[in-house]
Amino acid sequence: MKTKQLLLAILPIIFSGYVTIGQDVHPEPKTLEIGSQAPDFRLKGVDDKTYSLADFASSKVLVVVFSCNHCPTAQAYQDRLIDIYNKYTSKGVALVVISSNSSKSLNLWEQGWSDLGDTFEEMKIRAKDKGFKFPYLYDGDDQKTAIAYGPMATPHAYVFDKNRKLQYVGCIDESMENGKGEILQNAIDAVLEGRKIEKPVTKVFGCSIKWVWKTEGTKKLYKEWSELPVTIENIDSSGIRELIRNKSDKLRLINVWASWCGPCVQEFPDLVILDRIYRSRQFEFISINADKLERKDNVLKFLQKNEASNKNYIFNSDNNSALVEAVDPKWSGALPYTLLVEQGGNVIFRIQGPVNMLEMRKLIVNNRYIDGVK
Repeated sequence: MKTKQLLLAILPIIFSGYVTIGQDVHPEPKTLEIGSQAPDFRLKGVDDKTYSLADFASSKVLVVVFSCNHCPTAQAYQDRLIDIYNKYTSKGVALVVISSNSSKSLNLWEQGWSDLGDTFEEMKIRAKDKGFKFPYLYDGDDQKTAIAYGPMATPHAYVFDKNRKLQYVGCIDESMENGKGEILQNAIDAVLEGRKIEKPVTKVFGCSIKWVWKTEGTKKLYKEWSELPVTIENIDSSGIRELIRNKSDKLRLINVWASWCGPCVQEFPDLVILDRIYRSRQFEFISINADKLERKDNVLKFLQKNEASNKNYIFNSDNNSALVEAVDPKWSGALPYTLLVEQGGNVIFRIQGPVNMLEMRKLIVNNRYIDGVK
């Protein structure tokens, strides 16, 4: 009887196109069908202007692409979208790119193939870095536009005619590595010329949309990280020199810090975040503490508070000059001090003082050794 009652309770929800997460009911997004009218939107762009369908009313064709910053597939198509914009703008085609990913669902591990996440501020950085001329709009807070259009992955393209009826939906092309946007361009050409598109619906390939209600995976991952053991070991000068030689198969970030150093303590949590973003790749973060050895327990408490499950060391001598020389003869001794060392011991970055985390992320993700490639 209880089973029957349960089925009667959930069947209307299942067949109504809605999913239930906890106590909340959320619409199950469905991709627009060919011939559908383009849903209106009101979204803020990286230029801080607000856009709606009315802003593109004079365009013969409207192309809407759901994309993002972090997804490696989406990144692979950024230059192709720039080319399409440059080729078709003069022909009366408007291109709009929308990022709908929720920062609550996008976890740090998923950002391991990018220098940027999907927040609005990070979208501004990507747009500036790449020189986007098309509107790049943010839909990550309530995701109403994505729910209305129903993208399944990034990128996912929609082509509307002058009456804003959907004529094509799907991929940009079929090759992340070698495509030239030919499928999307063919669809645009067909609409401009009034021709029928032979295959108006195609499958997409890329990262899934990070829906705001799908946070279970992120919460589980962060809980697992929080439960990883945090340890600290003694290390001497020869051990430090061996770390710098980096005979591992990983790109190695080494940070020398002290608990009495304000900038050190302030930036340390950001270094832990870097570790979490890239630890699934050929990367490792190592900290070397410069406190007196009798403060080892206090240092460990700080590391535990920050969930620093990376490799941590404390220098086993009060000879500060020995520490400095072992780490880097070019270092004057002021803390914090950070090195990025390629496999084989090639130091490609060194800084005395706090690290610019965006600069460091770019160095890491663009390094050819990040996946062990030489």
